[in-house]
Amino acid sequence: MLSVEVSLYPIECQSADDVINNSLQVLGNHRVTYDVGPVSTYITGDDRIVWQGLQDLFEQARRLGGEVSMVMTVTNAQV
Repeated sequence: MLSVEVSLYPIECQSADDVINNSLQVLGNHRVTYDVGPVSTYITGDDRIVWQGLQDLFEQARRLGGEVSMVMTVTNAQV
């Protein structure tokens, strides 16, 4: 089981909030639990599914916003 704290930072786009919110929707296609906070989103689930969700999240943000930075803290500790 992995837990990830992830933050997306679209660079030089019209609406960073739209890019972030629309990108987070891809997590609904994965069997992960996620909670959107004011700065970061917290994702928990099976290792492979979480990694795939993170990759899809980044790809969607890149499609929508061009250049994007994604910062993650990954742990397998029970938090």
